[in-house]
Amino acid sequence: MLKNYRTIIALSIIPQVLLLKLISNYPELVEAYYSKGLYIYISKALRFIFGWVPFSVGDVLYTVGIIYGVRWLYINRKRIINDTLLWLRDILVVVSLIYFAFHLFWGLNYYRLPLHKSLGLANDYTTEQLITVTKKLINSSNNVHLKVSHNDTIKVTIPYDKNTLMQNSSRGYEVLRATYPQLQPMPKSVKRSIYSLPSSYMAIGGYLNPFTNEGQINSLSPLHRFPNTICHEQAHQIGFAAENETNFIGCLAAMNHDDPYYQYSGYIFALKYCLLDLQKRDPNLYEQLIENVHIGIRKNYQEEYDFWMDHENPFRPLFDSTLNQYLKANNQPKGIESYSYVVALLVNHFLDI
Repeated sequence: MLKNYRTIIALSIIPQVLLLKLISNYPELVEAYYSKGLYIYISKALRFIFGWVPFSVGDVLYTVGIIYGVRWLYINRKRIINDTLLWLRDILVVVSLIYFAFHLFWGLNYYRLPLHKSLGLANDYTTEQLITVTKKLINSSNNVHLKVSHNDTIKVTIPYDKNTLMQNSSRGYEVLRATYPQLQPMPKSVKRSIYSLPSSYMAIGGYLNPFTNEGQINSLSPLHRFPNTICHEQAHQIGFAAENETNFIGCLAAMNHDDPYYQYSGYIFALKYCLLDLQKRDPNLYEQLIENVHIGIRKNYQEEYDFWMDHENPFRPLFDSTLNQYLKANNQPKGIESYSYVVALLVNHFLDI
């Protein structure tokens, strides 16, 4: 009887995949009944259960899972040849259960309405509009930089420790929800990743554990990144899965915070997205506009660049390829390139401000 149940669970991966394909055609239903319905209760429950724990429960579960998986493969190595079908069935049982839990606890958010539709924003923009918004962001970034540094040539060093930054991050969302009620914060569960060092080598600033709803932050990354990264992971917790959308929401939440150091983190990252897009469209104009950015801001950009270069390694292309395939498998057909679409949201949000 147990073997039959295992077979049924293993084969359930097929109807799960087919059902997901079907669900992907109905983003309005996903938005209404999952993202704004069932997911709200699931995510709150997970954060109440795990949020108070001072360390990342999700990272511990990952560690235990990896150790157990390696041990199981070693113990059952001879079954690959002697008992191939049942060995594959047992593998599929685990894959099927993880696949189901992933989508139930969080992953269905990949199939909700695109953010520009739910927020009433356009999804395209001209180069002229990009230039207009980039100039606005340069002015805003320079102003907040001068406010915290008092010298346009000095890079910003945030005076708070990382725990304080994580504890106070939701205040930007409290302000932001007056404009976008959909972006309402819920109980926090943001923690330092115990995998910060490997994350650095994989160029990962943070990630959400979909099984515990904890936001993990790479604690080794430059401190001026922290406020924006924390707000980014909180956007995932609210129920937005696509990276381009959470990049936008994270910047916006940081910009709307009452603390100028959070504002600085949000503004300079929004500006960076726009500058990089402008560099592709009009390199000459990019060279002109970058000169208007305070030297201190450019020093923070260089600090971040140096950090990632210090952790450059031969496996980085493999990590990027893996992430690319993950994004494509989860309703982001352009993969890593989809990150650039944050600019469309930024441009259309800031055009009339």
